[in-house]
Amino acid sequence: MELRHLRYFIAVAEELHFGRAAQNLGISQPPLSQQIQALEQELGARLFERTNRRVELSEAGRLFLEEARLVLAQVDKAADVARRAQLGELGEMKIGFTSSAPFNSTIPKAIYAFRQRFPAVHLNLKEMSSQAVADAVLDESIEVGLIRPLALPESLVATELFREPLVAVINAAHPLAHGSEDGLYMAALAEQPFVFFPRSYGSGLYAQLLSLARQAGFSPHFAQEAGEAMTIIGLVSAGLGVSVLPASFQRMRIDGVVYRELLDEGADTAVWLVQRRESSSVMADTFAALLCGKPIH
Repeated sequence: MELRHLRYFIAVAEELHFGRAAQNLGISQPPLSQQIQALEQELGARLFERTNRRVELSEAGRLFLEEARLVLAQVDKAADVARRAQLGELGEMKIGFTSSAPFNSTIPKAIYAFRQRFPAVHLNLKEMSSQAVADAVLDESIEVGLIRPLALPESLVATELFREPLVAVINAAHPLAHGSEDGLYMAALAEQPFVFFPRSYGSGLYAQLLSLARQAGFSPHFAQEAGEAMTIIGLVSAGLGVSVLPASFQRMRIDGVVYRELLDEGADTAVWLVQRRESSSVMADTFAALLCGKPIH
């Protein structure tokens, strides 16, 4: 039994006329009659009651019609699923992101737009360090990544989504918090203990902090380490030191903390979209286009 046999049968069952059914199918009547007879022989059941004047469904034919329609509907659904998956409209997309990335409005807006356009695609969002995100894109365990700048292998390509200033995070009662509303230079933090991500965490900000400190003529003393930016801010609030974070974290209003823009040259940071250079994921390309503000066709 082939799918065309089911389509032929349904056409005759709906018209109850072999001539009209053949015309609708775009074939001649004799081959259609032969195919229906072959189907009946294979099933071992008469599907139609035929007379010279009319064609009617038998009881077996009536029951078979319901099942045949279900089979063809499932086939059409399977074909639609395959087509939509190929177009990136179905499935799952895994996105890795560094903890500081989502605080800029560009990224949540892109995620929302993607979900509106492709509601059947499950977005699996994973928070990781920038280095872990890059490694995951490289080994194809995620499709795209959002990271702070760091050195990448040739097989990955990065697109800068936006840049933002770096800010000093200071306890509100600290002397540096007063009179520095217009910003301060990194050198002002030279004698302060720092609360920051551990070196092993793989944050793209770690190397930048060391570079800015070096330019200011000192090596930072890391008094406390924390893997989450929110924890870092909380520890600053507790008086354990100062920190340097992207300006987008100013949206986090925590009592006892103030943010002061760093005035040093190069005291800004970016968020990169990272993909495999030879990406074949329609979903990933669509998400990247939304992030970059490109039109989606």
